[in-house]
Amino acid sequence: MNRGRFAGLLAVICTAAVSLSACASGDDAVAQGGTFDFVSPGGQTEIFYDPPADRGTIGTVSGPDLMTEGKTTSLDDFEGQVVVLNVWGQWCGPCRGEANDLEQVYEETKDQGVSFLGINVRDNQQDKAQDFVIDNKVSYPSIYDPAMRTMIALGQNYPTSVIPTTIVLDREHRVAAVFLKELLTEDLKPVVERVAQES
Repeated sequence: MNRGRFAGLLAVICTAAVSLSACASGDDAVAQGGTFDFVSPGGQTEIFYDPPADRGTIGTVSGPDLMTEGKTTSLDDFEGQVVVLNVWGQWCGPCRGEANDLEQVYEETKDQGVSFLGINVRDNQQDKAQDFVIDNKVSYPSIYDPAMRTMIALGQNYPTSVIPTTIVLDREHRVAAVFLKELLTEDLKPVVERVAQES
């Protein structure tokens, strides 16, 4: 089977996956022509892209701010910063489980030039997603994207059924790491700090 057909098959499998039964990638999740192209042959839930010169950039990530009516929030707002993208939904148990850990990593790394940006998906009632942010004391912004339109930026093969997903972008907003699972502080913080220290 050629690589294109294999990637397509895996995309179908990933779409059928549920929450933590994640499809992931090994070392052939590659940048092609400088653009991030997710390929998933290995079933891993932690994927790292090194060296930095081989990393690919994602497309445009922008949309309505979850908490502020009439405001647009965009990845472009964080130029020159390491950015941790977290795809979440208030309906998602693992998202509730990792919320405090993500907030802790954000608070402990923001002075190193690290920003966090949430992408709230599949929540058709915005007020419930807002309640999640307030109840969990999440202090970083989120894009409100119930239809998951921003996920197009991650390529056609990205497994959009895997929620939560966390993506670490370096200062040039290239993909340094992808986590297709619920995270603890000790999972995420060392990776974020390592990427923040890259020259």
